[in-house]
Amino acid sequence: MMRVLVAEDDPNMRRGIVEVLEGEGYDAVAAADGEEALAMFERARPDFVCLDIMMPKVDGYEVCRRIRALDAVIPIVFLSAKSEEIDKVLGLELGADDYVMKPFGVKEFVARVRAISRRCLAARPERSRSTFAFGDLEVVPDELRARRGAEVIDLSLREVELLRCFAEHPDRVLDRDFLFSKCWGVEHYPNSRTLDQHVSKLRKKVEGDPKAPRWITTVHGAGYRYVPGSGS
Repeated sequence: MMRVLVAEDDPNMRRGIVEVLEGEGYDAVAAADGEEALAMFERARPDFVCLDIMMPKVDGYEVCRRIRALDAVIPIVFLSAKSEEIDKVLGLELGADDYVMKPFGVKEFVARVRAISRRCLAARPERSRSTFAFGDLEVVPDELRARRGAEVIDLSLREVELLRCFAEHPDRVLDRDFLFSKCWGVEHYPNSRTLDQHVSKLRKKVEGDPKAPRWITTVHGAGYRYVPGSGS
C-alpha cells in the first residue's frame, strides 16, 4: 500500500482529501499545519505528498524546500487557491511535481494522483509484483491499468488489489472479512456497503455486462467468487 501525506489546514478540505485517497486504496496521513507536516514526513515516510501552500506556522513553500533537502525525488503536489502565475512558477522551481488549483473536482484530483502513483511504482527498485491474468484481462499493477486487447482500463490501487486477491484464489468463495483484511488491512475495516460499492464499480470496468457478471460472482450470504473459466 502506498502512503500519502496530506498537509492542509482547512479541516473539511483535509478530511475530504483523505477520504478520497483512502477510497482509492492509499494509506493517508494528515497534518493541519506546516510544522506538523514536517514532523509527520520524517515519522511516516510517505511515498508522496499533497501540500497546501497557505498554512500556519510553516507555509507550503518552506515545507517543500525542507522536504526536498531530505528527499530529492519524492513527488510533491501543491494544493492551492492562489492563482497567480508567479506562485505556480515558484512552486515548480522549489521542486513540486504538480500544482492543483482549488476548488478542484474529485475526478481531476484522482487522475493527478494516479499519474504520480504510476511514476512512483515504476521507480521503485523492487517494482510491483508482475502482471497477472484476470478473466480475459491482463492486469498491469505498475501502470494501475488492465488491458483487453487494444482496450485500456484505468484502475485504482484498491481495484488492483481486489483483482489480485480474486486471481490468487480462483473458484473460492471469499467472505467479507477475508477481502477486507487482504485489500484494506486489519486496521481499516470499512462497512459491508463499502465493499459492495467497490465490487459494483469494479464490475462496471471489467465485466462485459455488469448486471450479469461472468468473472466476479456473488455468493449470497457468503461473499464473492472469481470464476476464471466462465468466459470460455
